[in-house]
Amino acid sequence: MDFYDVVRSRRSIRAYKPAPIEPEKLDRILQAGRLAPSACNLQPWAFLLVTDPGTRKDFIKVYKQPWLCEAPVILVICADTKKAWKRWDGQEYWQVDCAIAMQNMISAATAEGLGTCWIAAFDEPACVKLLNLPAHIRPVVITPIGYAAETKDPVADRLPLEDILHRERW
Repeated sequence: MDFYDVVRSRRSIRAYKPAPIEPEKLDRILQAGRLAPSACNLQPWAFLLVTDPGTRKDFIKVYKQPWLCEAPVILVICADTKKAWKRWDGQEYWQVDCAIAMQNMISAATAEGLGTCWIAAFDEPACVKLLNLPAHIRPVVITPIGYAAETKDPVADRLPLEDILHRERW
């Protein structure tokens, strides 16, 4: 799939078929995340794959939407806060770095014919407990990965460029 086709066709999918994902597709998606840029190239991320049906079912404690548990894979991108770059004013960049890696992975999943849904509004303490994360590891973003059981218009809800573009100054 052409890069611009990937960008135009990526949608948030909230219904998944139970079909398993081919290991080579999943590997390419994970490699896309691994290759993402990060502040000072510190790569403060860790990728946690959840494929066990029981653990996926337990994700209802983390995110109260049952459709998440339908996907054959749940990917949690975590940040190692000890490794992350900090700007001179103390601003930490682990969330940005993990977001870039996630964008690479959801784009790769789209190119592989798979659906995803970016989830950031989840119960972080419940996620930490469920996945037994160490204190310095923070879950940043979650996505189910699987074959879509729904179709969506690729650009219906996107703002027109003229509403968001400024040139030279505001």
